[in-house]
Amino acid sequence: MATTQESADPHNDNPDVPKSRKRFVPLENNPEVMTSLLHKLGLSQSLQFHDVFSIDDPELLGFVPRPAHALLLIFPVSETYEKFRREEDEQKEEYAGSGEGESAVWFKQTIGNACGLIGVLHAACNGQARDMIQPESNLETLLNEAIPLKPEPRADLLYESAALESAHQVAATGGDTSAPSANDSVDLHFVCFVKNADGHLWELDGRRKGPLDRGALPEGEDVLGEKALDLGVRSFLKREQEAGGGDLRFSLIVLAPGFD
Repeated sequence: MATTQESADPHNDNPDVPKSRKRFVPLENNPEVMTSLLHKLGLSQSLQFHDVFSIDDPELLGFVPRPAHALLLIFPVSETYEKFRREEDEQKEEYAGSGEGESAVWFKQTIGNACGLIGVLHAACNGQARDMIQPESNLETLLNEAIPLKPEPRADLLYESAALESAHQVAATGGDTSAPSANDSVDLHFVCFVKNADGHLWELDGRRKGPLDRGALPEGEDVLGEKALDLGVRSFLKREQEAGGGDLRFSLIVLAPGFD
């Protein structure tokens, strides 16, 4: 079984996957692509991803079905973001959690160009969406095998999963644009925000040292609620804006009930 030692250099704060590791064709930032991937893996057909066109306009937010189970933020990795990541992670130990008592199920990324895949796995394996994984599906099997494992063996499980690689390959060729090469360098990154059973907003990113607790949310508020947006996406945007000249290209998709 593959190991993750190559990406775990304690003297290197670069969290990117080494070029020598397995690489996937990047997923298109497209809710239909992400939905088809999760349905193929075994998430209930009653859930799907939707575009979020505004986080400030109540009328546009009103078009999004609720509850919103998980929010995927897609953005270019800027100097501002990397400075913040380094400073925040410098104060943290490498996450070593496992088992049913985890506050959040977190996957370390050890496959190149797989941040979209890691993002949708975080969305499906946490919060209320986790209860909507189909019995005996590839996703249920993967999650059951992952739960008892520490982060590195858990990452190895994803690395070696033929079902995951096959589903990703199908999804990567199903977008509206021509798929890039697996060896291409892509500057866009996916981060997932979920509300878990503890009532807290969790930021889940396979490039970080572990899951990030962004704070408690009011009872009944989902990931598109005002406090969740303030603790998550708006906090990210504020950093970029205050840096001056920050790259504010970003998009959002949300995992929520389907329209059908």
